[in-house]
Amino acid sequence: MTALAESRRRPWILRRRTRRIVPVAILAAVFVFPFAVMLFTAFKTPGDVFSTPPALLPREWTLDNFAEAFDQIPFWRYLANTLFVSGMSVLGTIVSCPLVAYATAKVRWRGARPLLGAVLLTMMLPPQVTLIPVFLIWNGLGAVGTYLPLIVPAFLGTPFLIFMIRQFMVSVPDELIEAARIDGASEFRTYAQIVLPIARPAIVTAAVFQFVWSWTDFLNPLIYLGDPDQYTLSIGLYSFFGENDVAWGPLMAACVMFTLPAVAIFLVGQRFFIGGVSAGALK
Repeated sequence: MTALAESRRRPWILRRRTRRIVPVAILAAVFVFPFAVMLFTAFKTPGDVFSTPPALLPREWTLDNFAEAFDQIPFWRYLANTLFVSGMSVLGTIVSCPLVAYATAKVRWRGARPLLGAVLLTMMLPPQVTLIPVFLIWNGLGAVGTYLPLIVPAFLGTPFLIFMIRQFMVSVPDELIEAARIDGASEFRTYAQIVLPIARPAIVTAAVFQFVWSWTDFLNPLIYLGDPDQYTLSIGLYSFFGENDVAWGPLMAACVMFTLPAVAIFLVGQRFFIGGVSAGALK
């Protein structure tokens, strides 16, 4: 009877698993398809790009698009500029955001709730509303045409990342902090040696978010950078859009090289990224 019941149960389990896997597979295919088109187009000849009927895989593989991409824009200079801006933004994020998060989550003072409320209010404010006032401020400071408007805001804290890290720090047991204070540890030492190591998944998650945002940012470099030598890769990609035609092959090749660092950063921090997001969602 046990074997018979098990044999009857297996098809039901298989159908249940199939109903779970198929929607996920379809959704994954929808998201992956544009990246597959970009990747394979980077290896196509101009004739294959506009072939009829269209084909996903190139009929003739070529690396000429990558060579043309390097010739058409100073790729390495733009890459260095983008790495500098993204790296400094990540540094500013991991310095400023955990401090504010700790101050609103674990430090007992009267301004904790008002500060948290201010952070939440700034999250609800669309960036388009503050775009012109912020530009006027930077212009008055003489910082337009430099990297300061792209880097300094990260050192002042990002509301969404502050809130995410704060939600993680709330779960840190108060007994650990109280024990550190009883042993004579200062507030900053408690923060640096007790809370920060525990909150590492959330901090890595915030760093990944900030890196991707800075790496793919187009509007702010377009507004604040006027010297072509200062351009980031997101602006440099527009060099492939001509007046009468678009160099789709080299453009896709440049997009592949533009995407790879962000993908690599995500894969390196994937374990912490998933853990940090899950913890924030549970809170």
